[in-house]
This record gives sequence, structure tokens and C-alpha cells, in this order.
Amino acid sequence: MLCKAANRVIIRNEPTFLEETCSRILSFCNSNSLKQGISVHSPVIKLGLHHHLYLNNNLLSLYTKCFGVNKARHFFDEMPHKDVVSWTGILSAYVKNGNHDTALRVFDSMLISGESPNEFTLSSVLRSCSSMGEFDYGTCIQGYVIKEGFDQNPVLISGLIDFYSKFGLVTEASNLFITKGNHDTVTWTMMISSCVLAQRWVQALQLYVDMVKAGVAPNEFTFVKLLGACSVHGLNYGKLVHAHILLRGVKLNVVLKTALVNMYSRFRRMEDAIKVSNSTPEYDTMLWTALISGFAQNSMFRKAVSTFHAMGVSGIIPNNYMFSSILNVSSLMLSLALGQQVHSRVVVTGLEGDVSVGNALINMYVKCSDNVEDALRVFRGISLPNVVSWTSLIAGFAEHGLQLDSFHLFTEMREAGIEPNSFTISSIIRSFGAAKLLPQILMLHGHVVKTNLYEDIAVQNALVDFYAEFGMLNDAWQIVDTMNRRDAITYTTLASRMNQMGHHESALHIITDMKNDDIKIDEFSTASFLSASADLGTIMTGKQLHCHSVKSGLCKWFSVLNGLINLYGKCGCIHDAQRAFGEIGMPDIFSWNGLISGLTSNGYIPSALSTFDDMKLSGVKPDAITFLSILSACRNGKLTDLGLEHFQSMREIYNIEPQLDHYVHLVDILGQGGRLEEAMEVIQTMPFTANTSIYKTLLRACKAHRNIPLAEHTAKQGLELDPLDPAFYILLINLYQDSGRHYLAERTLTVMKEKQLRKNPSHSWVEIRDKVHVFVAGERSHPRTNEIYEQIESFEAEFKKHGYLFQGIGHSYYHSEKLAVVFGLLNTPSKATIYVIKNSSICRDCHNFMKFVTQLIDREIIVREGNRLHSFRKGECSCRG
Repeated sequence: MLCKAANRVIIRNEPTFLEETCSRILSFCNSNSLKQGISVHSPVIKLGLHHHLYLNNNLLSLYTKCFGVNKARHFFDEMPHKDVVSWTGILSAYVKNGNHDTALRVFDSMLISGESPNEFTLSSVLRSCSSMGEFDYGTCIQGYVIKEGFDQNPVLISGLIDFYSKFGLVTEASNLFITKGNHDTVTWTMMISSCVLAQRWVQALQLYVDMVKAGVAPNEFTFVKLLGACSVHGLNYGKLVHAHILLRGVKLNVVLKTALVNMYSRFRRMEDAIKVSNSTPEYDTMLWTALISGFAQNSMFRKAVSTFHAMGVSGIIPNNYMFSSILNVSSLMLSLALGQQVHSRVVVTGLEGDVSVGNALINMYVKCSDNVEDALRVFRGISLPNVVSWTSLIAGFAEHGLQLDSFHLFTEMREAGIEPNSFTISSIIRSFGAAKLLPQILMLHGHVVKTNLYEDIAVQNALVDFYAEFGMLNDAWQIVDTMNRRDAITYTTLASRMNQMGHHESALHIITDMKNDDIKIDEFSTASFLSASADLGTIMTGKQLHCHSVKSGLCKWFSVLNGLINLYGKCGCIHDAQRAFGEIGMPDIFSWNGLISGLTSNGYIPSALSTFDDMKLSGVKPDAITFLSILSACRNGKLTDLGLEHFQSMREIYNIEPQLDHYVHLVDILGQGGRLEEAMEVIQTMPFTANTSIYKTLLRACKAHRNIPLAEHTAKQGLELDPLDPAFYILLINLYQDSGRHYLAERTLTVMKEKQLRKNPSHSWVEIRDKVHVFVAGERSHPRTNEIYEQIESFEAEFKKHGYLFQGIGHSYYHSEKLAVVFGLLNTPSKATIYVIKNSSICRDCHNFMKFVTQLIDREIIVREGNRLHSFRKGECSCRG
């Protein structure tokens, strides 16, 4: 139609009319980005209007929008006359295309030509300076701005604020903002954006308040920037910003809807995110991508996939960001089939050479495919692989156990002229650390020391994690001490590794280090500290962390709530654990496992099994950890047949291969039920080499059922694995004594003495007023030992007076759990619960002692031995023993 219009223009040969018509056609096509408008170029030449500057500038703009910067530059070079609009047009085209070096060269040519720049030219130049890191060039531009009298121009004030912010000079940007008055919406929004970029969240929100007080109306872009600050201030701030959007009647365009969806997704409020997206009919690719990413962040993978399909039905063609997002979903789901389907769509769309899509494909194949060649094939198909491409491939090879190939790729990457960044180095360190490649990581450490990457906090944190994982805590702390800046990741990494090594008290001391560095405890560090409190049994510290999480808004995070379930479950506060579980909208596998484990260890066997059924009904598939708790519940509840059923269901129903720990539980279940020969058969036929733990489990069962022949055979098998383990001798001695074979007990004891074997003294600990007190069996080093022993004698006198059938057995008088419990009774309020943890099993004598104590006084005593708790109350124990 436009071509016919152009022909009619030629026929009606009136100069003014021709110019006006061509001008209108070009303006219309420019405003609608219609590439058909370029057909006017030919009539313009034929009619001799190619010297017309206004028409040429319109054509230049159209070439830029519809045919790219290269075609536009060709037209620009052929223009006989150029003005400031022409130069600004081609310069801004290069800036938008990311070709900032060429943009600055064009600006130099403009000045040489004698054309003076305007505010739009200078604004584009400032953008290129910040992108190129040309700070000196940018300050020269500022000098030119002042010299030419542009220093009050709002466009350039906004440009300069953005320029200084990109260099991290927010104070200078703020001073510039303050000294220049009468700001418009764009300038206010730019200053708010600068504060958000610098993570000055409070200042950003205060600027918004000042903006409203100044009578300047915020627009949709202002609110987009404000929503970025809400990621730190929390959901309530985000809701407040959303309310202001509605109150001010700001139109919810797709940009603003996308920002709101991102905000609600970040706080796990996908229902609100969906409501926002559906509030108006307008959708674009970025909004669909935000929804898919939100579902992925919240582990709602099926909804992410269905959203991707819905987008396809709507007729919107996915772009590279969309494909990257859905490929990330398939990686998180470990779904190779989904990833391959998306890959085929990528090929059809013609984006297989796109670097961001290629990187997502590499990541997907690395995580989902057993064949690393799939990832390599994608990598070779990327036209210009970047540092992320190389990093994904190198880390993928390492994760697949091909560490040497991974190291060769790292060398090849550097030979290709791609210098590794902090993410590359930290990713390789983590991959090599997981593969226990100490020499290679030491070489990498040496490499980064020689570069400026050593000052990068991501690399330093990766090195801290590596050394801590290898148990080299002194080396890890040495790096921490030399860091110019530490963050929550630094300390969370250390706390997590210390927990894994059993240094729980040291992990809790990190709270003080974070406080001294003025670093806020986040959801991940809170989870690590809760884990340390749970394993150490320091319930008061755990409750303090709970209070902090409530005050700081962290108690809505899965990791924190799961940590609370674990804490209260291990410390005997099962009702608090259930309350924490109830606060989770959609419990994950860790939530269910924590609750089932807590119910099991606290002796609530029917509830544990019922919760397991609820978990299955909710659609959450049990894993290997779940079955350890269920088998433990069957063992504690003496449910032999049910335990066998659950063990068999692992492989037959849930396709889970039982591991050695599951076989240990199975042997314990059979042994407790008196089916000792079956238990031995399990050990002989299982697909694992037996360890000392499984033999000791069977030996304890033999002792309980006084099966001396099988016990002696079992002990012999265990001692062949570890001849210096005194536990086998002690269990045999106890069995002989219980069976009246005292001469065998004496002979076994003599063998122990000849081998100079001694039982490691057990120890127990109790937390009193934020301090952990440790007691060792038979020790008298505690400053209040005499008072403790006097209280034990007093209790035993009371037992006899009340007619309790209690007999202290010599050495048990000094058992660590008894000392810890009595110390707790002496140093806590009269109604407080006593929490004690022991590193070995509680003996029968101490068990009876605590039952009788709780019958004398109205106190609850909780003793944890391994994963099992004994809750003593009113003369009864939760184990019913």
C-alpha cells in the first residue's frame, strides 16, 4: 500500500505536496517501526529530495529501527548534509546496539565536523563512557556540559547521575542531585535507581517520599526501581509500593507488571504474582519469562512448564531469555526429555547459535544427561562462546568425574583468549573441591594470587569453602582474616562446614564474628546456626535464633522453618516442631523428613507412621532419608513385620536402592524381634561389604536375647575388621555376665587388658545460661563436683525412703549423663526442662535414676543419645522402657 502511495506521489509533481507526503509517510512508519516505509527512499531520490535534511533524518531513524545500525551507518555516510539530529541519531544507534567504542569515535568525528552536540547527544555519550569504564572521558563531558550552560538541563542531570552511579560514586551522584533544583520525574527516578544499584535501600525509599512531598508525580519506571529495593526490605514494603501504584492510578503496563511479578515471586507469593499478571490482558515475552522464573524459584516446576505451553498457545514467540528460563527449569527438574523438547524448539526458532541459549543448553545437558558429549556438542555450535559458556562446560566435565579433561578445558579457554572471571574460578574450585582434587585447586589458588581475582569476594569465599571442606580450618580462617570485605556467604560457608565436621560450638561462635563485622544474619546462615544448635542440643540458643528470625522476617523461608523443625524435633519439643511445620504452605521433602524424624526420635511412633502416610498423600515422594526415619520408627516401636514391608517397598515401589545404613536398621529390626539368624543372613547377602557398625548392631541383639554362639561369631567377624575396637569385647563381657558365664567375662576382660584396650569414656553436656557444660564419666574436675555427688546421694536416699526399687551399680554412679542431669537440676529454675545430650547409649541404671527423679520432683528431663530421645516425666519415659 505504501509503495502505491509513493507512486501516486511521483505522478502528482508538486514540490511542497511531495515533501509533505513523504514526510508524513516516514513519520507514520517511524512511530510504528514499519520497515515498508523504507520504500519512500526511492521516490525521495527520484524526486531530487535527497538533499532534504528532515526527510533524510527520518529515513536514518527508520533504517536504525528496522534494519540495524550497519545499514543506518551506510545511509548516514551518504547523506550530503548532516545536523545535530543526524549525528545524535547514528550515535544513539551504536549506544543501543552496545557498540560504545564506535559511538565515542562517532562523537569525536562530530566535534571535528564542527557540529555542536545537544543534551541528547551528550546523554548518549555519557552512557557509552559508563559502559566502557571511561571515567576521565565522562568527566570531560561534564566539563563541556558546564561550559556550554547545560548544567541545569534535566536530561543531562539524569545522565550524569547515572554515570556516577555506574562507577559506584553514589555520594557524588547524590551531591549533584542535591545541588541542582527543580527535578523532573526522570531525574528523581534516576536518583532512586542509583541508590537501588548501590544497595542503599533506605535512601531509595526516602527519595521516593521526598519526591512525593516535592509534588513530582512518579511514573511506572519509578515504581519499577522502588520494587527492586523491596527485595531487602521485605514483602510488606513491596505491598506498600503496590498500594501506592493503585492509589496513584498508575497504569499497569507490562514493564510494571513484570516488576511486581518478580517481587511477589521472590517472597514465595505466586498467587499474588498470577493475580498481577492477569490484572490486564497485555502480556509480552518478559512477563511470561518472569512468571516461569518465579515458578522455578519456588520449585513449582510443573506450573512453569504449563506456563511455557500457555505462552506458545497465546502466539508469542519465545526469545532467548524465555528459552534460557525454561531450560533452567528442566535443569532443576533433572528432566532430559523436557530439555530435549525445548532444544528442538530452539533449533526451529533459529536461536541455537545464541550464546545465552547455548549456555542454558550446556547447563541442562551437564545436569540431566549422562553423556557429557551432548554439552560439548552444544558448546561447539555456539558462534562466539563467552566466559559463561566455558565455565559451564568446565564445571560440567568436573561434575561428571572428568577432572583432567576439565583442567585441559580451562587451559584451552585461556589459550583462546578468554580470561576466566571470578565466577569461572569459584565454579572450578567448587567442582574440584567436590572431586577432592587438592593439587589442582592449590594450582588454581596460585593462579588467582597472581591476578586481581584474588581480591574478589566470590573467589575468596570459594577458597574458604574448599579449605574448610578439607578440614583445613586454619587455612580457611587465614583467608577470612585477609579479606578486605566479608559477607554472609563467607561466614555461612564456615558454619556449614564446621557443622559437617561436628564442631557445632565453634559454628555458633561465628554469630559473634558476623555481629563484629556488622553483617546481617540471613536465612541461610540462620539455617546453619539452627543446625548447630540442634546437634549440640542448645535449645536456648535455638530459641534465641527463632526469635531473631521472627523479628527479621526470616521465619517465612523454607530453610529457616525446616531448621526449626529439626531443632525442636532433636531437642524434645515436638509440639513446637509441629507448629513450625504447620507454618509451611507447601512442605518439601526436607520438611516432611524433619517432622517424621522428630516424631520417631521422641517416641511418637504411630504419629510418625501416620505423618509418612500424609506425606505420600500430599504428593511428595519419600527418599532414602525418609526411609531411615521410618525404619527407625519400626525398630523403636518393635514393629518387625512392618519394618520388613517398608524396607522391601523401597526398591519395589519407590525405586530407591537401600544403602548400608538401611541394612543396619534392618538388622536392628530383625535382631530386636529375636530373628537373629535372619539378621545374620541379611549381612551375608547384602550388596555391601559389612562394617563394624552392622556387626555391633547384631551383637547388641545377641546380648539382648543371650545368644552366645552367634554373639561370639559376630564379634569375631567385627574384630577382623577392627581388632582394636573395645566395643566388641565390652558387649561380650556384658553378655557373659548377664548369662552367668563369669569366667568367660573374666577371660575376655584379661584379653582386653593384654591388648591395652580401654573403653573411651562417655561424655554428656548440658546448656545453662548460654554456656555448655561437659561431663565425662568418672571425672571430678568440675568445680561443683562435690555438690553434684551430694545431690545424687540425697536422691538415692529419697528413693529408698519412697520404696523405689533402685540399685546403683558401682561405676554407673559416675556416669556422665547422671552428672549432667543433676547439675542441670541444681542450676535451672524449678519448672524448667533439663536438656542433656550423651555421645553414647544411656545405661539401664541411669535410665531408672531419671525415671525416679521425675517421680520425686515435677520436672521434665530430656536425654538424647544419637538420634533417639528419652523424655522423662512423672516417672515414665517416652521409650516406655
